[in-house]
Amino acid sequence: MQFDLNRITRKNIQLLKPYSSARDEFSGEAKVFLDANENSLGSPLTKWYNRYPDPHHVQLRNKIAAIKGIAPEHIFLGNGSDECIDVLFRCFCEPGVSNTIICPPTYGMYQVSANINNVAIQEAPLLPDYQLNLAHIEQLVNADSRIIWLCSPNNPTGNLMNLEDIETVLNNFFGLVVVDEAYINFARQRSLISLLPDYPNLVVLQTLSKAWGLAGLRIGMAFAGMAIVEIMNKVKPPYNISEPAQELALKALDEVGQVNDMITLLVDMREALAAVFRQMPWVEVVYPSDANFLLVKMQQAHLVYEFLLDKGIVVRDRSRVELCDNCLRITIGTEQENTLLVDALAAWHEQ
Repeated sequence: MQFDLNRITRKNIQLLKPYSSARDEFSGEAKVFLDANENSLGSPLTKWYNRYPDPHHVQLRNKIAAIKGIAPEHIFLGNGSDECIDVLFRCFCEPGVSNTIICPPTYGMYQVSANINNVAIQEAPLLPDYQLNLAHIEQLVNADSRIIWLCSPNNPTGNLMNLEDIETVLNNFFGLVVVDEAYINFARQRSLISLLPDYPNLVVLQTLSKAWGLAGLRIGMAFAGMAIVEIMNKVKPPYNISEPAQELALKALDEVGQVNDMITLLVDMREALAAVFRQMPWVEVVYPSDANFLLVKMQQAHLVYEFLLDKGIVVRDRSRVELCDNCLRITIGTEQENTLLVDALAAWHEQ
């Protein structure tokens, strides 16, 4: 069997005629826009925010394309990666029929979005070293399996998945393989975007929320074959990314050097913080990380979490997550925030 996009695309989506916005129905340049029932007098903020944003994100996709080294036709932009995840379910999974495969512990929105879209979830938990259990994944795949979700670097464990294992899944599964690279900028491995020409069933998710520091703008990216992107664009809301978000993202994307400097600093602080944690007697494991956070297994993790909370420091208690017993997930903060954290942990030990 070969990958066949038509086979996994929902029939109603294949037949769907997407909403045609006012900005879709003319081409060329214009000075007077009287087509979209906007307020022609402006807004309390600025003259330009009375107009609808570009529904196709042309400038933003072009700039991202130049940075990523890929044609803009291979880029889908969503209101955060969560919208990209939801649109993939809505395009390619038949509610009440299709199933999807996740590999816990992993990012929770795959399960939430599957439940919202009434798509059955099959779980192939990671191995104890937080790598893929290929044999289990193979056992779960059936004729109704449509999407396998792989998070690399993984959330909450922080590790990269073995590239050879990912390619094994890509070569042997004939639905979509979605590799979520939200944290790839902090990793040693290059993005799998370069593999798109080799794997028509590959979708790579990235975001401007992490390394780029633009979580408040809600801009997620899906990189895929043009046919997949075209289908996703049929389903998304016409104006899913606001004009201010597009403007600010364009400005930020001019500052690649500054972002690279921040990444270097965060990685250095990650390694320094990991070294400090390893010296703490109640810390059992500091898991290797290719992200901007550390997963730390410690004695009485929930009590430590509550103690830090009382000190005004919020981390993430992952103790109830599969394979993460007694683990806290700790984001790398500023130098001052990291110092406050270490001092608070020292106070915990001394009490």
